[in-house]
Amino acid sequence: MGKINVETCEIEGLKVITPTVFGDERGYFMETYNYNDYKAAGIDMEFVQDNQSSSKKGVLRGLHFQINYPQDKLVRVVSGEVFDVAVDLRPGSKTFGNWYGVVLSAENKKQFFIPKNFAHGFIVLSGSAEFAYKCTDFYHPNDEGGLKWDDPEIGVEWPMPEGMTKEDLTISEKDQKWTGIAEYKNR
Repeated sequence: MGKINVETCEIEGLKVITPTVFGDERGYFMETYNYNDYKAAGIDMEFVQDNQSSSKKGVLRGLHFQINYPQDKLVRVVSGEVFDVAVDLRPGSKTFGNWYGVVLSAENKKQFFIPKNFAHGFIVLSGSAEFAYKCTDFYHPNDEGGLKWDDPEIGVEWPMPEGMTKEDLTISEKDQKWTGIAEYKNR
């Protein structure tokens, strides 16, 4: 490997990837994805769709998952900074309902691998952020599920952007209507 450093997390399957960055007075270069390196790290996936979003400070997106067509995701931040979260929804998992969060930024260039059957979301900590992610399945309309971003049973410790409170966050109407994890425990 050598081109990427892969950290495992306390929730099996989640991985934080730090690429090797080659810099000089002109700027920098890095590989954002190399199939052979990722395969050697245990991420042997065929990514079929790339997505990118732009959000302003205080936007919270999530916690989303796909119901019938689950996706593995490899996410990163192109500009700005976010706190990215994954919640384990794998049936029978010993860490079902547990969450893990990581700061992803243009500066640290970290990536976060999130396997199928995890809910995913992020909050923008900087003035704005461009968020990019690779997926192993195509987008299927009407297949999105979600969890309440502040479900106390999950207990995500969302950092607040500087100068903001929970009341200042921008959360879509759809994301405000999701229910808690209790609904999914007996599936």
